[in-house]
Amino acid sequence: MASLSETSIKRPVLAIVMSVVIILFGVIGFTYLGVREFPSVDPPVVTVRTAYTGANADIIESQITEPLEESINGIAGIRTLSSSSRDGRSSITVEFELEINIEDAANDVRDRVSRALATLPKDIDPPVVEKADADANPIYFMQVVSPQRSLLELNDIATRNIKEKFQTIPGVSTVLIWGEKKYAMWLRIDPVKLASYNLTSGDVASALARQNVELPSGSVEGANTELTVRTLGRLTTPDDFNNLIIKEEGDRQVRFRDVGRAELSAENEKTLLKRDGVPMLAIAVIPQPGANQIEIVDNVYRKLAQIQNTLPPDVKVLLGADYTRFVRRSITEVEETIVMAFILVALIIFVFLRDWRSTIIPLTAIPVSLVGAFFIMYICNFSLNVLTLLGIVLSIGLVVDDAIVVLENIYAKVEEGMSPMEAAFQGSREIYFAVISTTVTLAAVFLPVIFLSGLTGRLFREFGIVVAGSVIISAFVSLTLTPMLSSRILKSGGHTWLYRKTEPFFQWMNRGYESSLAGFMRVRWLAWVLMLGFIGIVWQMIRTDAIPSELAPLEDRGQFRIQATAPEGATFEYMLNFTDELAAFIGKELPSTELDAVTAVTAPSFGSGATNSGTVRVKLLDSTLRTRSQQQIVDEISPKIKKFTGARIFVVQEQTIGSGSGRGAGLPVQFV
Repeated sequence: MASLSETSIKRPVLAIVMSVVIILFGVIGFTYLGVREFPSVDPPVVTVRTAYTGANADIIESQITEPLEESINGIAGIRTLSSSSRDGRSSITVEFELEINIEDAANDVRDRVSRALATLPKDIDPPVVEKADADANPIYFMQVVSPQRSLLELNDIATRNIKEKFQTIPGVSTVLIWGEKKYAMWLRIDPVKLASYNLTSGDVASALARQNVELPSGSVEGANTELTVRTLGRLTTPDDFNNLIIKEEGDRQVRFRDVGRAELSAENEKTLLKRDGVPMLAIAVIPQPGANQIEIVDNVYRKLAQIQNTLPPDVKVLLGADYTRFVRRSITEVEETIVMAFILVALIIFVFLRDWRSTIIPLTAIPVSLVGAFFIMYICNFSLNVLTLLGIVLSIGLVVDDAIVVLENIYAKVEEGMSPMEAAFQGSREIYFAVISTTVTLAAVFLPVIFLSGLTGRLFREFGIVVAGSVIISAFVSLTLTPMLSSRILKSGGHTWLYRKTEPFFQWMNRGYESSLAGFMRVRWLAWVLMLGFIGIVWQMIRTDAIPSELAPLEDRGQFRIQATAPEGATFEYMLNFTDELAAFIGKELPSTELDAVTAVTAPSFGSGATNSGTVRVKLLDSTLRTRSQQQIVDEISPKIKKFTGARIFVVQEQTIGSGSGRGAGLPVQFV
């Protein structure tokens, strides 16, 4: 039975078609690959949020949070379980082990929450179970500001003109508005007046539920027409709510205006975002899992250029942060390295073979193997990131090895006087199992990475599979395309002019190597001494921690944030003043040659999730425009902000890998 190499030599079209099919599948897989900076390494996280309007933190804790925690705590695979109870809201965060599938985890949590519903108060809003993944972080956000409009008006414009249009961009999962100010009708009750009428807040709520309704009213039929009747029962204006009848006793009516006042305001008044001291809104774009983040942001820029023409003249859109610029920079650098590595490999092969025909043959293994690796990445649900592209870079030097071994053996036969066709048959037959064994050996070095557990295993799994897959494809190419090309491209009879001119130099190198090898073999015992010496040095370095260890070096990303948590009981106004003072201090302390913008956020939806928390985000100019690094600036700022003793504050720099969604940035224990 003919081997794969012999079949390819006899049927060159088959060999070419097989390589073309590999490239075709690779190109198809490449078009479906997502783009991100690093592989997804964040653990599965499921959150349970429950609203109980009007209840204080003690009631939320005892009647909602604790029963839910007791029910959820029995789920297998939980790594950490944390909760936050504050006025009107309960939030439970369940973090699972890395190996747990997030869909299974979310289903388990939903099942346990459903079981606990019977023990919860009847008038609560149904608990909402949400799942988060590594892609649930914003990749782009912008700020919307107007010197003439209120935040309520600005929020309405941002929702209708920007948010809704961004949600139509392919690959976008969610568009969030930070510092959101939705219109809402506030019923502000005077407890003294309410008590004077012998009423309670429950009476107001009951009256509102009875009278603020719009029920189906049927239709009216005539001889030739039929009209649908609509009952206008909804209250829409402050006057409508002020005229709400709370109580009737004979001819006497107690209306809401007698016990309070209705006011049109923001649904959440205790949230505010400022940039350089100016109140504004921020719009954040969150991608779908596995989406091409660079393509999404490119579409955002194009869509934004169209939207700006439709916005009122006084509404301005400012760039907040484009996190894909780090992805672009990293991937661009890796792509440049790939091109450089390919050129160097081609030059090195040409220098030693000294014949362009011979150089072309092993070089064909590079594009076929590397492009074919994209299909492996696709079927394994990987993404284009720094580590997978790093695997491609490493593979460039590995995938040509088998092809060079096959070519060298065939070329030696041609030099001995065989015809290229005969040399291809005999040379590939001799080296067939040697190529397979070297390929299995190389794959065995990288494939065990997939069995590593924890964050490191998740991080390097894609790298190992990409390298191993490329090597396996290269072996297939070396046993099919390389022998076929050798039988057609190589020429017998003589060498090129360059080969003849440089051959004396290579012969001198061979003689020098033979001489040095013979000398070393006379002192073979020295090899053991050197090996033991190196082992001792490495062991000493490991034992004494001479080399610092970390998951990834801290990269200068031109931004850092200051987390602040005030004492319990601090009001929103207190925290707002504190963050304003801190942001103003940062703005004065850093020169304009380093500082781009300072954004202060005070809101329950940020930081540790409490009213007494806030964040000051400092955006620096690009590192190429600054004289100091981000770390130097942080080292200078950290001791200076210690004079702000009104809250516990600390500086946080964005981690290169595994920063997640900011979990753990708050205090370890939060009392509310």
